[in-house]
Formats: sequence, C-alpha cells, structure tokens
Amino acid sequence: MADDLYARLAWLPPKPDDFSASCRALLAEETASAADFGRRVQALAQYALDENALNRLAKVIALARGAGKSLAPLTPFRLGVLSNTTSHFLVPALVATAVRHGIDLVCEEADFDQVIQEALNPDSMINRGKFDAVLVAIDHHGLPLRPAPGDAEAAARSVDEAMKQLATVREGIRANSNALCIVQTLARPPETLFGSFDLGLAGTLRNLIDGFNRALAEDVAGSKDILLDVAQMAETVGLANWHDPTLWNIGKLPFASQYIALYVDHVCRLIASLRGKSRRCLVLDLDNTLWGGVIGDDGLEGILIGQGDATGEAHLEVQRVALSLRDRGIVLAVSSKNNDDVARKPFKEHPEMLLKEDHLAVFQANWSDKASNITAIAEELALGLESFVFLDDNPAERNIVRQTLPAVAVPELPADPAYYARVLLASGYFEAITLSDEDRKRAAMYQDNARRVALQKNVADIGSYLLSLDMVMTVQPFDEVGRARIAQLIAKSNQFNLTTRRYTEVEVAEAERDPDCMTLQIRLADTFGDNGMICVIICRRSDRAWHIDTWLMSCRVLGRRVEEATLQEILFQARQHEIDTLIGTYRPTERNNLVEKHYEKLGFTLLERKDDGTTVWQLSVAETPEVELPMQVRRLGFAEKAPLPLAAEA
Repeated sequence: MADDLYARLAWLPPKPDDFSASCRALLAEETASAADFGRRVQALAQYALDENALNRLAKVIALARGAGKSLAPLTPFRLGVLSNTTSHFLVPALVATAVRHGIDLVCEEADFDQVIQEALNPDSMINRGKFDAVLVAIDHHGLPLRPAPGDAEAAARSVDEAMKQLATVREGIRANSNALCIVQTLARPPETLFGSFDLGLAGTLRNLIDGFNRALAEDVAGSKDILLDVAQMAETVGLANWHDPTLWNIGKLPFASQYIALYVDHVCRLIASLRGKSRRCLVLDLDNTLWGGVIGDDGLEGILIGQGDATGEAHLEVQRVALSLRDRGIVLAVSSKNNDDVARKPFKEHPEMLLKEDHLAVFQANWSDKASNITAIAEELALGLESFVFLDDNPAERNIVRQTLPAVAVPELPADPAYYARVLLASGYFEAITLSDEDRKRAAMYQDNARRVALQKNVADIGSYLLSLDMVMTVQPFDEVGRARIAQLIAKSNQFNLTTRRYTEVEVAEAERDPDCMTLQIRLADTFGDNGMICVIICRRSDRAWHIDTWLMSCRVLGRRVEEATLQEILFQARQHEIDTLIGTYRPTERNNLVEKHYEKLGFTLLERKDDGTTVWQLSVAETPEVELPMQVRRLGFAEKAPLPLAAEA
C-alpha cells in the first residue's frame, strides 16, 4: 500500500467522475470572471489528480488568464525552473497543484540542460524573469560526481567539486535576480556495484551521493535557500520505482511519470510555506481515531489503545505523531460528538493514553456538528480556518467539514487505522522551512491564550480584565536575533496585516540597516506567559513623514489594546526622529478585512480611496495626545536618539 498511497496522493479525496466536465463548465460560465473564480478553481484542485487531470486543470487556468480572468484571492508567486533533465512536463503540473495550496503560480522553464549558462548570464530568461524563486532541479547526471571506489581523497574532491558547481549556480541566480533557490537532494540509483559494500566503500556512487546530500543539507540550512528532499521522496516510494530507465533513455526524464503529482505537490508545499500557508492546528476526533471503539458505548475498559493489540497500537501511533507535532509548535484541539465528562475520561484515567488534557489548547465535546465546533475552536484560538487540519475516521464527518468549511484541510483516511499516522504526515499540511524557539513554544502560547479567554469570561469588565493580565510590552528595533522570526511573521500574517507586503530575511536585514527605515519588533508577556513576538512595524521616511509600510500583529492579542500601545510607540519614535506626519495604507485582501477600519479607529484621517479598495490615511504626530494604557512598555536596543526610559505606564 505504501507506494500506492504516495503515487495516488491518497490523503486527498478521489477525483470525481465529472471532473473534466466541471473544468469545461467553469471555463464556459460567464460568471467565471467574478471574484470567486480563484476559489472555484481551487475547489477543483482539492482532489487527488493524476498527470492528465493536472494538465487539464492547468489548461483551464491558462485559458482563463488569456481571457483576462483573475485567480484572486489566491496568492501570486513566480517560479523559474532550471534543470539538466527534461522538465517541460512539470510546468502545467506545478501550476495546477499550486492552486490547491492557495497559490496563483506563474511558472516558466529554461532551456534543457542550460543550468550554468542561465544562472551566470544576467540577461538569461531565469535572471530576467523576476521570479520569487528558482527550482534548481539537478539530478546526479548533472553534477561532476565521479566514482572512484576505494579512493577516499578522490571521493572528497568529487563531492567538493559538485558542491562548488551548485554554489556557482545559486550565487549566480542570487546576484543576477535576487531570487531564492529551491535546491534538491539527489535520488541515488537503485543499482549497486559492490552490493551491500557500496554503502561503506568510499568513492562508490552511493557513497558520493550520500556525502553530497549531507553537505547540501548543511549548506542550505545556513543560507536563505530552501531544500527539496527528492532523495527522501524517492526512497519512500522505492528507488527502483522512482527511476525509470526507459524514460531516461528515451527522453531524459528524471523519474517515473506516476510520481509527477507527488513531486510537484512537494514543491508547492514549500512555496505555500514561504507564503505562510502551512497549517498550525490539528483538530482530533476521539472515537476510532485516538482510540479504537466508542467510549460512550464500550466504556473505559472496552476501548482499544496501547501495546499488545494491533488496533490499539495503531491509535497509539496517532497520539505519538500528534505529540511530536505539538513539540514543534502545532496546536492540538479536540472535536468530538460526545458528553464532555465521558470524552475526557480516557485522558484522565486510561493508563495507556499518551495525550493528556494539558496537551490540548481547546477541548470541544458536545453534540453539535463538527463544522460548528471547529469554527468555535478557530474563534477561541484566534486562528483562521485555513490554519486547521481535521483528523476523523468517519467519512461522513469528513465530507461535511469539507463541504461546510472548505478552508479546513481534511485528510482522507483508509479503513486500516495502522495507516492513519502515515497518511497524516504524508499529507504535508504542516510543511516547515524553518524551526525557531518561538515555533516550539507556539502550542503552549495558544493554550495560555485559551486560559486568558476563560479568565475574561469571569471578569466583570474589560478594563479590570486587562489590568489583571499584568501585561509588559517589549519594543526593539529589528536585529539579527529576531530577524528570522520577523521574516516568518511577515510571510505568515494575513488577517491583521494592513498591506500584506512580503519580505524575505535578506530584505528584513536591508530594512534593519536602512537609515530611512524605522523598524519595530514587539513582544508581549503577561501573567499567563510569554506571547512571543506579536507585532512587526516598518516605517519608511519621506521628508518629515513616515509611511507605514508594514503593520502586522498576531490575532492572539486582539482585544488587549495592543494596537493603541503600538501607535503610541510609533508616535514616540516619530517625535524622536522629528517626524510630523504618519501615513498609513490599507490594501484589502480576502483575509484582512479585520483591519479595514484600523486607521479610522486609531484617529487617522482618510486621504484617498482607490478603485481597488485601497485607502490611505494620515495622522498628525503633534496633535495626537498620549493615552493611558493597561500595560508597561519596555524599550531595548535603541540608539541614543530614542532613549531607554519606559513609556508612560498605566
């Protein structure tokens, strides 16, 4: 089943019989030019599509673009493809698959086997294409890896030469176009010259490829580029399956055609992660998902969980995976049709349970429908539905959530629970390109936030509630320590984001050094714990005005007057820099209508309203008074022009 699972993208629902007709109908409809066209195309991409279906959907997208139709509200991204192998078959598959991940992808490929030339020529298609990223799809045939069995020194030189060649390509692209590179590991051939001895003998092709992959992974980890682990992909489905010698000999195709959908899905996961679209919360069903059986009918002693029973061990593995995801920052919640006290009983009393109540940010056990419960969980956690994955063994429940909440990812599960954990991880919904200390703390932060919500319900008025939190807001300019997290927030924040401009870590560093930029990274702590970095500000100077280029905040802290405190800090810094006016811009997207009236609420005056809904606002620094706020403000790391004393405290 393993190979079939990955080749079929079995975590996705099967393609409907009328898929082709639906594609034709969407393109033919006059209403297809409406604002929901992008979402309707995305709905067609949510199925497990093979190469033919991907090509058909890509054709719909190309014809729609040719007719002037927009894929809004999908996020635009430009990708170049650079390969020593035949890659034209990848382009339509990438375009169609990207839609599934919320990306409006424009993809262009360079000429066959022109990797060095394209990278180093400033006027090449790759360097003139203004791509956000370039997929450097080189396999072992395109690198100077020369087998020298038994010669360790020659093997080391060979790996070093291959790394230098790839470094030349990456540096050329960076210097000529500033695009980041998606570079892939090498899938080694299945054949061996010495049998099992190949692994330990220096200079064999297997030994060279393994050494190259380790060196590449370490090098990319210390750079701004991204790794696509093709070696892991190929080994998962089987090297003999991945490599098709007939296709290579006929057309220099780098892998078997049945894995095109899998390969492009992995590429698009990385692109989606770059644009902040990886999922952040896993919502778990209970009966027959976290344990075998029905707790309400079978009782504590009748459910299957734990070692010594195949079904029990399968469900235990789901719990292990959930805990591992939590350890890297994924928030866990429960949605179960059950009485609350009955549903909690295994967490409290069953000795084999790995998951405990304190691992869960929200526990929803009632007789409401799952879609309503997931919506309530999203509200309690202040997360958008596009951040959620819902795991449920019941196909009817899965279908209802898919139909009612299309933004929620709902992996298809097989009949055998032994594959539940594998399918969840194979789906790639939690794809990551970085891992910070703040990521690891995220699950605990959201649990703390749920406790804050519970406290608020028990406090008579909002003012008393805010004072009871004992909030401390720490304000710093951008610095090297916070740079990765700042870039991550800029990539991921969509709801409370006034302009949704995206900046890479390199561009964040440029803003950090720019004398005409004022930057702020803001953290918030309270009696329940540290919320981490919750706000990023970039202001760009024009004469005696600051244009607020970026203002984004974590929705976790909404309702705590952090917006007002942030404005007070911007005003404080503006006075230190002799700025007279603040200019704020709101650029509407499908997901940021939460902040449509942000500047109006803060006292800005409307200057301009554009045809696309963008509004421009102005505030006089001198005429805006200080206000009393329910938090202490600490300033760290500012130059002498912005002195260190605390701002006015509540």
